[in-house]
Amino acid sequence: MASGFFAILDDITALMDDVAVTTKLAARKTAGILGDDLAVNAEKATGFLASRELPVLWAITKGSFINKLIIVPVALVLNAIFPVAITVILLLGGLYLAYEGVEKIIEYLFHRGKTGHEVVEDVRQDGAAAEAGKIKSAITTDFILSIEIVIIALGSVTEENLTTQILTVTAVAFLATVGVYGIVALIVRMDDTGYRLIRYSGNKGFLTTIGSLLVKSLPVIIRILAVVGTLALILVSGGIFVHNIEYLHHVLPAVPSTVKEIVFGLVAGLLAVAVLKGAKKALSLFR
Repeated sequence: MASGFFAILDDITALMDDVAVTTKLAARKTAGILGDDLAVNAEKATGFLASRELPVLWAITKGSFINKLIIVPVALVLNAIFPVAITVILLLGGLYLAYEGVEKIIEYLFHRGKTGHEVVEDVRQDGAAAEAGKIKSAITTDFILSIEIVIIALGSVTEENLTTQILTVTAVAFLATVGVYGIVALIVRMDDTGYRLIRYSGNKGFLTTIGSLLVKSLPVIIRILAVVGTLALILVSGGIFVHNIEYLHHVLPAVPSTVKEIVFGLVAGLLAVAVLKGAKKALSLFR
């Protein structure tokens, strides 16, 4: 009886060792998309009042966990019975990311008419609605990026048994959410940490210097993340198209893959924006 119990423990230990190895491999393969995920979600989780930053971030994090709870089992089932569906879902998700990225660029270039005072007034008048809209947008974007993360992780363990696949993909999905939003939380609270260091040190000495650096660095980091997050949306979408459409994969072989992915992401986003705006105009004519 005891020998049987220890044999089970040996099997569990061996399985955990296998899962640890495959999780490390899958995490390495998803490192690029995790970096994009961080940039996109850090940009989306900023721009709120200080008192609302952590509640908003927690709402997005919960949404991310729910996304993973939906995506992981669906991806495993589809991979087993209908793998083509995964490719279709990826392409649709890529189109959404391209649309969102290009829309941000268009908004920045052509629709920056409001002054700072007017923006503050808008936030005061409709703060709750704006917050809810930004949370919804962040969770939607997280859903698309989570699909990409889960699919890449699943693709790295297709040769393993089903149990190892399930545990590995689940571990990567969990670590992705905890890691990304943990770092985002640190970023958005940089200024508060800086102010506390300044107060604690009596506004003098080394701690004050560090605190001032944190406070001054946050706006710069946010602006950088806004740019990087937008580029990440376009780059990830282009990567989805290049890696899942055979024809695009072989187009312009001499061009660096990053350049190709940005170009295809931009083209797809422009087409998506044009189609959506055209559809809205057509619908308005029938009202």
